[in-house]
Amino acid sequence: MRNDKKYWFLQLKKLWKKYQSQLLSDMLTVAIVSLLVKGVGFFKEILIADAYGVSELLDTFLIAFLVPKFIQSVFLNAYGSVFIPNYVQEKQVEKNTGTFQGSSFIITVLIALFMIGVTYIGIDTYLELLFPGHKAQYYELIKTQLWIILPCILFWGISSLISGLLMVENEFLYSSLNVIFVPIITIVLLLFFQSELQEKTLALGLLLGSIVSFLYLIVLGLKKKVLAFNKPDFKNKNIRILLTQVPAKMSSGLINGVNPMVDQYFSAQIAIGAIAALNYGHKIPMVVIGLAGAPIGNTLLPYFSKKAMEGHHKLYEYLKRVLRTALGLMGIITVVLIFLSKLIVQILFERGAFTSEDTTQVYVIQQMYLIQLPFYIVGIIMNKYLTAINKNNFLVLSSLISLALNISLNYIFMELMGTKGLALATSLVSLGNSIAIYLYIKKLHK
Repeated sequence: MRNDKKYWFLQLKKLWKKYQSQLLSDMLTVAIVSLLVKGVGFFKEILIADAYGVSELLDTFLIAFLVPKFIQSVFLNAYGSVFIPNYVQEKQVEKNTGTFQGSSFIITVLIALFMIGVTYIGIDTYLELLFPGHKAQYYELIKTQLWIILPCILFWGISSLISGLLMVENEFLYSSLNVIFVPIITIVLLLFFQSELQEKTLALGLLLGSIVSFLYLIVLGLKKKVLAFNKPDFKNKNIRILLTQVPAKMSSGLINGVNPMVDQYFSAQIAIGAIAALNYGHKIPMVVIGLAGAPIGNTLLPYFSKKAMEGHHKLYEYLKRVLRTALGLMGIITVVLIFLSKLIVQILFERGAFTSEDTTQVYVIQQMYLIQLPFYIVGIIMNKYLTAINKNNFLVLSSLISLALNISLNYIFMELMGTKGLALATSLVSLGNSIAIYLYIKKLHK
């Protein structure tokens, strides 16, 4: 019996070593933190459902949040992800990290301030173009919340770079915790100050949470000694490589970022509350994507970046193993969640202003969104692979294909299925995008 135990212990030890114990440990760390953050975040969503239900006020907040969120995902996160592999190169070869950091932070701040200005100037045109036919009060409600949210863009940009620096140094635990402040502060405002703040409650929760997150990362970066600002040098070799990759990465993010706007445009044509229904139906899929995608995406990009310097063949073989594992596990999780979809919505949302009729509408939308889970996760993995080897140009083409497919499928399935058809279209777009990127990587390797 003792020998059997010893044998299995040795086998587990070999398996752990085979699949890179440090990487798995980092993934587990991020997964645990993500579970905590998602738990707090979901409690916030329960409170929002109780307070607002499927309402016009929630619709206006989601529209106000859409533009800053679009800027974050398209411009700030895109730059932050390209920053990591080139910072790794600078750190290991050129060793002039202070100059690289100084240049990168200046670029990020300029991007953030420019986008804040563009949003402020163009918001009226944007609202009239994409959300026509509403009363003046509806637009004023959106803009009131948007003015509160806009400064978040600057804090998000700087926070993204500091998080990247921490991840390069394998400080995944602390860097992952920064996103918990927004839901915590929003919960406090909902519980104790909603009557005073009224329609500004959710926007202020987002702003105050972003400021606290920013301050937390600044203190952490200084304590961990990952911040090293020197005089910027935009002629630095790796900065130049970074800047050549930024247009492709941002273009890809820009096109992908249009997809949620397309969905909201179509849903706004259906009925009041359709945007909110899509939002609720999207919650569980996004929680699962966050729980799986955060540990995978946050740890694999620095890991791929370091591994790429050892040779692309081994990195490609490792990518294939990761893709097979991710596709199998996410397929099982997807089937289980689709089966339990109605029960999940009843337990989590059906209270207060959220009625049983809302559950009937939302759980089917949720099922349609859940279909995308395996394809979305493998898409994240392949995206990080291409970013790590500075091959971002194809992502522009794949994003264009996804956008065209999204618009076409939204037209078709909205007519056939209504709001839930928009969710199904999103899942089919994820499938098509993943296939396109995989075929490109396979061709690239050959």
